[in-house]
Amino acid sequence: MRVLVCHSRYRSGPASGENRVVDDEVELLNRGGHEVMTYVPTPKVTGKVDLLRTGAATVWNIRAARHLGRLLQKYRPDVVHFHNLFPLLSPASLRIASSRRSAVVMTLHNYRLLCLPGTLLRNGAICEACLGVIPVRGVLYKCYQESALASGVLAASITAHRAIGSFDHVDRYLAISKFVREKHIEAGIPSDKIRVKRHFAWPSERRRGPGSYFLFLGRLSEEKGVHTLLRAWPRNAGRLVVAGSGPEETRLRAMASPSVDFLGTVSPEEAARLIVGARCLVAPSIGYEGAGRVILEAYAAAVPVIASDLGGLSEVVSHDQSGLLFPASDETALRGAIERLLDARESERLGEGALKMWKDRYRPEQALRELEESYLSALGARDVRAADSD
Repeated sequence: MRVLVCHSRYRSGPASGENRVVDDEVELLNRGGHEVMTYVPTPKVTGKVDLLRTGAATVWNIRAARHLGRLLQKYRPDVVHFHNLFPLLSPASLRIASSRRSAVVMTLHNYRLLCLPGTLLRNGAICEACLGVIPVRGVLYKCYQESALASGVLAASITAHRAIGSFDHVDRYLAISKFVREKHIEAGIPSDKIRVKRHFAWPSERRRGPGSYFLFLGRLSEEKGVHTLLRAWPRNAGRLVVAGSGPEETRLRAMASPSVDFLGTVSPEEAARLIVGARCLVAPSIGYEGAGRVILEAYAAAVPVIASDLGGLSEVVSHDQSGLLFPASDETALRGAIERLLDARESERLGEGALKMWKDRYRPEQALRELEESYLSALGARDVRAADSD
């Protein structure tokens, strides 16, 4: 198949899990023998003029629409696969791709179409105030970038494109977990339009022994729940490594004990090395995590995971088999899970279960098959759409 992959990249580059998912899927499709083209612009906001241009592009990016039209004319892809639309693609791109008779696919990595920050979280608590309705409250609460202006621009884009039916041009949505799928169905997307397409992880070096430290790897933002981990950290648990950066970093460093090492942003290669040496990966999210791609990378290295029993994490971590689940924000339960993994035999047992789960569900071969099946489903829906419009 000829596939055009479109993604408004996050400025954090390879530190963004979503950017890495897109890059990995492009490589996966190339390895599978498909002809793949990409359109992956990165925003450059350096001053007020750039900020205004980016804001306008969020609603309807004329330049991106024209460029996409030229790519469609040149390559005539069978499938156009969208990931992040904001700010540089805008939902107008969905209409352009559909008008050229390509099948239109969009991955639902988060809740951006339902919630301005994409997290369904506000002030440290689950918030579904905008689920399935015009996101007025998101503007009032300044949910996106803590800015009324930025929130208003994004809300205007989502609301306008809902009204004119831009999202109806998507033939198949790909949710990264069953939980993400159900939330979008609650918000009004027809269930027959949404398939579950799970993340995957490449084969990895396998951990030897039980590992020597606990590891958090990700963005240091409120929804990731690192503050819960630091408060729960037992004095006798040894070393905790925190790899990543974000808006909460200063506060988290201030509250951490001397046994916690903050590494800042690390490269994908360094992240892989850290995972292989870990006793356990900890994912203490307090929000509805979609799937937790880093968990699959841990599984591929035979490293177990402690995770919040919330959102998509409950699907990815099998309690007492590939790791341990605990009630989100429950410091006592998290401390107990950490202490349980101090037992080397328990860490190795759960590590074996983690590796088995990767082999059973999250290998590249399975992901390629799921992606190809999703594209074929979208092509069938496109043909029905085309017949209805003739």
